Amino acid sequence: MAFLKNIIIQKESNHDVRQWHFNQKNIIWFMFASLILITLLIFAIADRISTGLYEKRISEFRLNYNHVSKSLKILNTRIKALDKQIEVIEDKDIALRAYAGMPDIDQDIRELGIGGMALNSNKYFDNIAPVINKELAILEMDVEKISREINFEIKSYGSIYDKVKKNIHRISKIPSIRPVDGGYLNSTFGYRLDPIDNVKRFHHGQDITVKSGSPIYAPADGIIKRAYYVGGFGNHIKIDHGLGYTTLFAHLSKLKVKHGQKVKRGEVIGFSGNTGRSTAPHLHYEIHYYGEPQNPLDFFFSDISN
Repeated sequence: MAFLKNIIIQKESNHDVRQWHFNQKNIIWFMFASLILITLLIFAIADRISTGLYEKRISEFRLNYNHVSKSLKILNTRIKALDKQIEVIEDKDIALRAYAGMPDIDQDIRELGIGGMALNSNKYFDNIAPVINKELAILEMDVEKISREINFEIKSYGSIYDKVKKNIHRISKIPSIRPVDGGYLNSTFGYRLDPIDNVKRFHHGQDITVKSGSPIYAPADGIIKRAYYVGGFGNHIKIDHGLGYTTLFAHLSKLKVKHGQKVKRGEVIGFSGNTGRSTAPHLHYEIHYYGEPQNPLDFFFSDISN
């Protein structure tokens, strides 16, 4: 095979003729230079494309990162709200156990029941930012904790339900409804400054501010032990429900029952007022268990209709 030794390029015009002579060496250098130029051009184009794709990928990653971060913050907020609701459920669990005559669950047993799990932030994908990995692990741990708490409460409520079914007669004797519709809860159970003489004393009941003449309901079945006017309480009623429970209603404007009368849960026994040692119309309501005052709020389980 013969190689080209010379190349002549000729350009003719009306005035003259021009020629360019290229020998084999010139041709080789031209081809080599062209190859280098094309290679550099390809590399430049490839670098430009890869840089563009990389920047696009980084931009997408930042958007995804921001979206995941916001989603994690929202989920953490919701989990904190669920934690507060779990606390309310636990408080109601304690009250329901008292209502059903069951012992409280020991705190050590409760913590053992809900258990715990180790934080493992390495179980997720390697291509996720470490901070996101850690947040995901913490989030999973919180969700697992809430799940175990819910399961624990479900079991507890199941045992309460079984107990209540076996002892329905006892339940009818426990004051378990609000004694008056609506109203504003004021002067709660515990120490307070007396509104009349401004002396700190223990308040044995719950004051409920309602309009004078609002119906007062028996919170459970029982027998009327008192229904008359007495100094500090004014017109007041005391009901003996049996099983150690008694309730007292003070400052009434009118009584609808008398001593020895049997009443049923939800029956109207009188009307609210402002009699006795009182500064404004309201109902003073007390619950006692074997003579010991109890917080009435722990016994507000349902409305009157229930």
